[in-house]
Amino acid sequence: MTLAIFDLDNTLLSDDSDHLWGCFLAQQGIVDGRSHQRENDRFYEEYKAGTLDIFAYQRFILAPLVDREPATLEAWHRRYMTEMIAPIILPAGRTLVEWHRSQGHTLLIITATNRFITAPIAAALGVDALLATEPEVVQGRYTGNIVGIPTFQQGKVERLEQWLRETGHNLAGAWFYSDSHNDLPLLELVAHPVAVDPDETLRSHAETLGWDIVTLRRGERPQPLARDEGRGTKYEEG
Repeated sequence: MTLAIFDLDNTLLSDDSDHLWGCFLAQQGIVDGRSHQRENDRFYEEYKAGTLDIFAYQRFILAPLVDREPATLEAWHRRYMTEMIAPIILPAGRTLVEWHRSQGHTLLIITATNRFITAPIAAALGVDALLATEPEVVQGRYTGNIVGIPTFQQGKVERLEQWLRETGHNLAGAWFYSDSHNDLPLLELVAHPVAVDPDETLRSHAETLGWDIVTLRRGERPQPLARDEGRGTKYEEG
C-alpha cells in the first residue's frame, strides 16, 4: 500500500509545536520565562540553520517533564492543545491528509519533535502511525533522556527504514511532505517529494529538481507555489 508521509511542524501546522511548547511553559510560569524563552529561541534558530544538536535540545525540552505526575502533564498538554495547537492546524493540511486517505494510502507522520508533544496532535489529525523522537519513561515518569535514534535529519531515514522492516511496508510510490531542508535525506528517497511552504534552501533544491512546491496556508486546499503558480493541484481530484 502506498505511503503518504508528512512532516508536522510548519507543514501540517502553521508553526512549530516544539517551540510553542516551550513558549506555553514560559507563559504558564512552569519554567523561568525569560531564560527559558531565550534558550528556546536559540535552539529554534539552530534548527532552522541546520546546526541543531538534537540531543542537547531534547535534554532542554524534556527537562520540565522530569518526575512530574502523569496527571499534571496530561492537564498541561490538554491546555496546550486548546490554546496553542488547535489554532495552527491548517485546514488545507487536513484536506491533504484526507485526500491521501481517500486514495487508500497509508498515513504516517514523522517528526523530530518528541512523542509526548506530538502523539495527541497526530491523533487530532486522524493519523495513527507516528514516528517521533522517543522520550525515556521509567516507572511511568519521564527521565529527561531519549531512547533510540532521534527522528531528525538522517535519523528520519533510519527510523523509517526500521519501521518499514517491522511493518512490511515499502517506499514504492511513496509521498513525503516537508517544509525543511533538514528533511532532504528523506525527501530524496521517495517517489513523490513535495516541498510545503519551504525554507529557502529546500525551495531552491525543489526548484532545481523539479519537485512539486505547494502552500497549505491559503484556504481549504493545497495551492501551487513558484513554478507551479496558477496550475490546478492533483489534490483537488476525486
